[in-house]
Amino acid sequence: MSEYPIIDISVEPIELCKLLKIANMVGGGGEAKIVISEGYVIVNNEVEFQKRKKIRHGDIVEFDGEVIEVAYNPKKKSSSHAKSTPTVTKKATKSSSPNNQVKKKGPVFTEEQDIESASNRPKRRPISF
Repeated sequence: MSEYPIIDISVEPIELCKLLKIANMVGGGGEAKIVISEGYVIVNNEVEFQKRKKIRHGDIVEFDGEVIEVAYNPKKKSSSHAKSTPTVTKKATKSSSPNNQVKKKGPVFTEEQDIESASNRPKRRPISF
C-alpha cells in the first residue's frame, strides 16, 4: 500500500492541470497552468513543464509540499481522498435581509412641491435594437 494520499480518477489518462484542480492543490485552472509552466510541479521525481502531461495510474505528483498518488478506478467518479471539500456557507448580512435593503435614491417630493413639476421632466427614450 502507498504511503501517499490517493486521488481516484475515473478517466485515464488525465491532464496534469486538471489533476491539480481535482486534488485541490491549486485554486483554478489558470493557477495550475502557471505553476506547471514555472516548474513548481514534480511528476515521478522529475520537474514537469507540460501543462497537459498525461497522468496515469500509479503516478506520483508533488506540488507545494503536498504529495499525491493517482489511482484509476473506473467505477467511481473523480474524488479526492487527500483533502476534504470545504463546505461554503453564507452568513446573513444586513444587506441580504429584505427589510434592510438600501433603496435607490430618486427625486424626493415634499408636500409643498408640486407633483406636476415631476411629470414635466423629460422622459427616457425607448431603447431600440
